[in-house]
Amino acid sequence: MMDDNEPNLQWIDDGGVTTPAGFSAGGVYTGVKTYGDEPRLDLGVLLADRDCAVAGVFTRSQVTGPAVSRNRELLASGRSGRAIFVNSGNANTATGEQGVRDTETLAEWTGARVGIDASKVWVGSTGVIGRLLPMPMLEAGIAALEVTPEGGGDFARAMITTDTRTKETAVRFEVEGRTYHVGGCAKGSGMIHPDMATMFGFMTTDAPADPAWLQAALGLIADRTFNMLDIDMDTSTSDTVLVFANGAAGGDEIGRGHPAAGALAAAIEAVARHLTRELARDGEGAETLIEAVVEGAAELEDARLAARTIVSSPLVKTMVTGRDPNWGRVMMAIGRSGARVDQTLVSVWVGPHCVLERGTPTAVDLAMVSVAMAEDEVQLRVDLGLGEASAVAWGCDLTAEYVHINADYTT
Repeated sequence: MMDDNEPNLQWIDDGGVTTPAGFSAGGVYTGVKTYGDEPRLDLGVLLADRDCAVAGVFTRSQVTGPAVSRNRELLASGRSGRAIFVNSGNANTATGEQGVRDTETLAEWTGARVGIDASKVWVGSTGVIGRLLPMPMLEAGIAALEVTPEGGGDFARAMITTDTRTKETAVRFEVEGRTYHVGGCAKGSGMIHPDMATMFGFMTTDAPADPAWLQAALGLIADRTFNMLDIDMDTSTSDTVLVFANGAAGGDEIGRGHPAAGALAAAIEAVARHLTRELARDGEGAETLIEAVVEGAAELEDARLAARTIVSSPLVKTMVTGRDPNWGRVMMAIGRSGARVDQTLVSVWVGPHCVLERGTPTAVDLAMVSVAMAEDEVQLRVDLGLGEASAVAWGCDLTAEYVHINADYTT
């Protein structure tokens, strides 16, 4: 896959999920979500102008909402998609058979509103667990909804919960004289420790894509991006990532062996990585983005385990919060990660400063290390000295504000 610094990949200012041709969206406020800043939107719909190839990954939690179950069934059936309905403020999880019926009803209402069959409507609900959806409010919201090519920002805002801002981006690239786009948006600020997917992440492309190829590509991409993210070691019951490919850019279907396959996969990955970093940056109460780079691992899975354990460790998080150069916590994290580690070979950097070189502490001035941590982004880098595998994970610091947000979430 090509690097996102490749000149052929261009980031689009103010790009988002409706940047690719043939997509429109919108959002309204129904009153389901009672918190958050204005404009407070809590119901959104993303619509394609034609059938789309769909790829998806979902939470592996054993407690899920009926929206996740329904989306899994749609994906397994190989059905195309035309629309995504989202609501925030209520996850419709642990709501019994009524919750299942309500999810189907939302798809039916949405389909009727935009003129498509309910089987082509995918559903996402996020928010408080264990409460039935206030269906009359949502019905009124769907009836009032308008979708436009400029409505991607409203769709992105309608699905946020405790996020302080939307996460949106888009890129364009050209292969053999044909221009394609990939756009995306994501939400999530707490209850983030992805397992197959992460919170909500929705991506679109006007490239024509083979569904099987797209699904395989998304699985690999999710493992390198969304699944390398941690805010608080808790996995949501609603985690969903979907890619809709409508083919509006024209040309032959892109799959294995197509000249644009590598570029399309790289563009989707670049969008996913950008969204992942923005999710980490906007973690509940966060002040600092943490990037953990693990190199020199014996196996890829070792690198991923070590990197993800570093960013998920409460002690590493609070070390960054306090600008405390207590790098021993990084060693603690990799030691318990399950990765193969020989401590006599490990080297550690905090920002630009090497604090441990092949198992021996360096003479670096720890006051300088502390100063280097007083940034809005801190990199922790580890070389395990055992091989060639590497991985990157993202997280954020842990502040008192995180406790306040979650202590008062429903009260």
